[in-house]
Amino acid sequence: MSTFEKAQADIKTLKSRPGNDDMLFLYAHYKQGSAGDVSGKRPGMLDMVGRAKYDAWAKLEGLDSAEAQARYVSKVKELLKADG
Repeated sequence: MSTFEKAQADIKTLKSRPGNDDMLFLYAHYKQGSAGDVSGKRPGMLDMVGRAKYDAWAKLEGLDSAEAQARYVSKVKELLKADG
């Protein structure tokens, strides 16, 4: 199991849900680390959550997947420490 995969499992052990900014960070870095640059159409104006997720991922365009995974792992460790 890679550290990226372990972080994906570890994040599910948090006692409390991270804030929206942290959730968007995790989502975007997970997607960039696992799927690469953003794909698909940007969701419409009525889908505010989908649009925010898409925009967060789009901001990482060009970021190397290994770097995105490293940032994801670092954020998960930070959240686990704060949740402790």
